[in-house]
Amino acid sequence: MNMLDSDEATSRLLKAISAPPRLKIMRAMGAKEVCVCHLEAVFPEWRQAFISQHLMALRKANVLVSRKEGRFVFYRLRDTNILGLINLAAEFVGVDLSEIKEKEGCDCPGCQTFDKKDIQVVATSIQ
Repeated sequence: MNMLDSDEATSRLLKAISAPPRLKIMRAMGAKEVCVCHLEAVFPEWRQAFISQHLMALRKANVLVSRKEGRFVFYRLRDTNILGLINLAAEFVGVDLSEIKEKEGCDCPGCQTFDKKDIQVVATSIQ
């Protein structure tokens, strides 16, 4: 890939992840696989359609992978190194990462298999 192509690809990735709801979704996922109902529990103010729209954009950008199990669709980050990029960008603009709070999951089978120590954290404000 030449430099122009790699710059274009990098720009597309950054554009795809830059929406605040998408940043919050990726933080909520962390290194775990989650379902839409988990994200609805973490973000009760968001409608399922809103969450699905952002999940689709992240999947289309090849940031997420998904799998179906029964009536549940589970999503995970294709590469968890993207979390480091998100945290670095947050620190760069002055976000206090100590503001990150734990959020409980939902009642789906995937969330019920998480140990308490594995519950992922969600940034309460990414500006």
